[in-house]
Amino acid sequence: MRAILLGPPGAGKGTQAETIVKEFSIPHISTGDIFRQNIKQGTVLGKKAKEYMDQGLLVPDELTVELVKDRLLQDDCRNGFLLDGFPRTILQADALEDALKSMKQKLDFVVNIEVRKELLVERAVGRRVCSGCGQTYHMTFNKPKKEGICDNCGGELIQRKDDTEETVTKRINVYQEQTEPLIDYYTKKGIVINIDGEKPISEVGKDIVAKMRNK
Repeated sequence: MRAILLGPPGAGKGTQAETIVKEFSIPHISTGDIFRQNIKQGTVLGKKAKEYMDQGLLVPDELTVELVKDRLLQDDCRNGFLLDGFPRTILQADALEDALKSMKQKLDFVVNIEVRKELLVERAVGRRVCSGCGQTYHMTFNKPKKEGICDNCGGELIQRKDDTEETVTKRINVYQEQTEPLIDYYTKKGIVINIDGEKPISEVGKDIVAKMRNK
């Protein structure tokens, strides 16, 4: 089972990734994790990536693809993988396809979680995180028992700096410009599964698993 997870910021990809990897016993692979792991281990690719990141620059596509390919060659990916956060652009998608061809592999699915922009903003702006234990709440959908206080540890609930309406809107716009074209790209290949991400979390997870099993 080789799959990619797509969806705008706030669509619930992290939560649904957990469901997918548990259901199909495949590793969840994000480029952020790959970068951190290679930098920590001091690999040649990791050192190259660190040079760019230390300067506040994006890691070039060629190097990102090499890092991803290296990760996909590891033993735990024998039965498949779930890529999250990569590819982000058509160029990266082309490069990934070439890399998989060289490994005699191909993608089975692209799971596309769909949520309206206005709901994404509402979800993010209403989110609060406990400064103590990191538990997440929402001022509309998942309120704490006592306003501003964590049910778990009694810590103060705060709004993250990147959860303001302006920041969230910018992130969604970047996604729409750079990453949404991938939906058409993979639809033409016949491997896209569109999922209604506005349903309750458990229903979204069940829909994803059912469609992946039945496609």
